[in-house]
Amino acid sequence: MKGRSTLEVAKLVGIGKNTLLTWLRQGRIREPKRASKGAIAFRFWSERDIERVRKYKEANYRKGRGRKKAS
Repeated sequence: MKGRSTLEVAKLVGIGKNTLLTWLRQGRIREPKRASKGAIAFRFWSERDIERVRKYKEANYRKGRGRKKAS
């Protein structure tokens, strides 16, 4: 199974890596599967995980303006 890196996912979705990491820390999107090799831990972003991030972005994010205002 080939997973993508956090940076790759952020670029694909059109947001910054720090924005994506903030959403993960705050629990706004579900954490993808993690793996480790020695002392290094990394995330396996599947296509399903990437689609979840895209949907969250569409519903909640506007570049340069922050969060969308509730209607």
